[in-house]
Amino acid sequence: IITTGGTGFYPRDVTPEAISPLFDNPIEGFGELFRAISYKEIGTSTIQSRAVGGLANGTLIFSLPGSSGAVTTGWTKILVNQLDINFRPCNFAELIPRFNEA
Repeated sequence: IITTGGTGFYPRDVTPEAISPLFDNPIEGFGELFRAISYKEIGTSTIQSRAVGGLANGTLIFSLPGSSGAVTTGWTKILVNQLDINFRPCNFAELIPRFNEA
């Protein structure tokens, strides 16, 4: 699942608060990596991004900011590789069958 929008600092931006409690395992590095990559594109404005990712009930969930540039960055520079079984050295795609193991 990929969501867009609601990750800023306006009072109505509550996506991280709504989604994060669902996570069995947060993917801390997703938001960190998104902001590191985004910094190269938009500078310090990236500090306003609260992009989050995690695993909930065997499902990967990623929340990206709502701008088309942020969605493009998140998809082309992070998610497309992690969801590709051929990406090395490792990827989420090869782990998906094991997400529901006890």
